Parts: sequence; C-alpha cells; structure tokens
Amino acid sequence: MENNNEKHIKAAIAAASESIKTGGGPFGAVVVKDGKIVGRGVNSVTVNNDPTAHAELNAIRDACANLNTFSLKGCTLYTSCEPCPMCLSAIYWSRIDNYYYATTANDASAAGFDDSFIKAEIVKPIEERTIKATQIKRDTALDVFREWSEKTDKTVY
Repeated sequence: MENNNEKHIKAAIAAASESIKTGGGPFGAVVVKDGKIVGRGVNSVTVNNDPTAHAELNAIRDACANLNTFSLKGCTLYTSCEPCPMCLSAIYWSRIDNYYYATTANDASAAGFDDSFIKAEIVKPIEERTIKATQIKRDTALDVFREWSEKTDKTVY
C-alpha cells in the first residue's frame, strides 16, 4: 500500500517525465498542504528562456498564487531531484516546512546537470568568486533600508 509521501513524490517524478516530452528539463515538483497538491512545477528553463525556471521555483510560485500568500508554512515540497542551491534558497525563503527528493545531486550531475561549481562558489569570499562583484553606492542604497525600517505599515516577511 502506497503512503502519501510516495504518492506525492511519484507526482513530482511524473511531472519530470512530462516535462521532457514538452521540451523542458527532467525535473518536476509539487507543493502539498493538508494532503492536497496546491502547487505544481516543471523545469521550463529552455521552454521559457529563463534560467530561474526550475521545477521547485515554478511549484513554489504556483502554490503561492493558488494560496494567495508568500509564506508556504505548513506545506511540504516533493521534488524529483535534490534541490540546487537556488531552489534550496527558495525553499527556505518560502518557509516550506520540509521537503522530499528522489534523485541526488550526483545523479543529476551524471545526467549533465552539475551544480557543484555553484556550491563551491557560494562559500568563497566575494573577492575570490569567478564572477567579479563590485560594491558601489552603499550609502545611497542604505537610505532605502532606513526608509523600510521606518515604515509603520509594512508587511514583514
């Protein structure tokens, strides 16, 4: 007998397979709340010419739109593959309670999707990263944070 976790991870895997058939990458994800799928996503990087259109991000966006919220507290994400650094960040930002994944980053790497370079870059000091970053106009930009801090009717997230 199949449990709910198995049912939902199979939905994510089926979405990944469907994505391949429609020109997307081999990744799928679903967001579940109270046992029901509230968000679905597939990798549409090449379909939409959007390098951020990973399955997890698309599922999170769909769930947020369907639930009319920016917080997915109380939700679980099921994804066909271990999330990349960008998707893992989105999982944390969306406040998803937990996630399940099927294949590993090593499995993805073997299929041509290697994110080990990005993982290595993230932990380096900014000045040692491959893509050059230069800080400018900090004082001017700090004014925006001051403005936000003083705003009394803001929605904290």
